[in-house]
Amino acid sequence: MVTEGLTKRYGTHVAVDAVDMRVATGEIYGFLGPNGAGKTTTLRMLVGLIRPSAGAATIAGRTPGDPSVVRKLGVLIEGPGFYPYLSGRDNLRVLARYRRLSGREVDEALARVGLRERADDKFRTYSLGMKQRLGVGAALLGHPDLLVLDEPTNGLDPQGMAEMRELITDLAADGHTVLLSSHMLSEVQEICDRVGVIAQGRLLAESTVAQLRGASSLLVRAEPRAQALDAIRAVVDAAAVTTVSDGIRIAAGSGSAPLVARAVVESGAELSELRIEEKSLEEVFFEMTKGVTA
Repeated sequence: MVTEGLTKRYGTHVAVDAVDMRVATGEIYGFLGPNGAGKTTTLRMLVGLIRPSAGAATIAGRTPGDPSVVRKLGVLIEGPGFYPYLSGRDNLRVLARYRRLSGREVDEALARVGLRERADDKFRTYSLGMKQRLGVGAALLGHPDLLVLDEPTNGLDPQGMAEMRELITDLAADGHTVLLSSHMLSEVQEICDRVGVIAQGRLLAESTVAQLRGASSLLVRAEPRAQALDAIRAVVDAAAVTTVSDGIRIAAGSGSAPLVARAVVESGAELSELRIEEKSLEEVFFEMTKGVTA
């Protein structure tokens, strides 16, 4: 899936501003952004629910909304909508009949999202998390090549989130491509191959999670600090060493932990802590979007 200059305007308001993104076959792509950043509007354009004001998107070389594309898509955007008086199973049967799919596919979808035991209960009796599961189950009907999921863990308890993570990674392992919008950054960090960060309609970055988080650094706590600082600067590039409120930080790639620990101890300073520090995806996200959303 590729977009080029994808733009959506509502009057003078630019909801999505010239977004260029690429989702590779078989990957889990995390689409991140604050509320109102343009995530859902972008997803709606990608699946053909609304038309772009400018730019273009292609899925398997075709335009969103093309019947051949629709058959390859599984979509959950802005929460599931079902008949409240029908059971979960019957709701999926209605959708399956429209698409000329078998009842067996309905049963498979219910099993994959963990609703087999509650499949015959009325939809109106479902919890928010169960409704979300049924929405994902509906997206799975027809074994789509590309799944577009907008906040699929919304309303799920911790166990449900873990099960949804496992389901999404299993789907990717089976060859499905997953485009996942989420505000749960810890979830995205665990399961996504690449991420795109959007704010105020503009795509700020697109890369792997590891690249966004950057390289790790070393944090040293030792006393006397000045003595430890001199010892560290003697064995690593002095420009890579800085003092911070909670110790001494050594930039990534400037020295190994054993080398630094040995230098501190041999200097006579008392080493109380040496740890590898990595930025979380959440920290990077807030750093990237702070100035844009202010």
